Amino acid sequence: MEKVTLSVSGMSCGHCERAVKGALEGLNGVHHVTVYLQEGKVDVEFDATKVDIAVLKQAIEEQGYDVA
Repeated sequence: MEKVTLSVSGMSCGHCERAVKGALEGLNGVHHVTVYLQEGKVDVEFDATKVDIAVLKQAIEEQGYDVA
């Protein structure tokens, strides 16, 4: 299991938080997601044999947010 913290810009409300969390939790291999709305950060615990960071970033960007 790996853990990564991603910086996400553009999140400003509970809807944003749910959109990002839902997009990540829907990916095969993602086990746990914590969104820190005020800090603009997302912690993701995932199985690197099933999903990689590029896919995590893409899922967030598809929701309309930028990942640094």
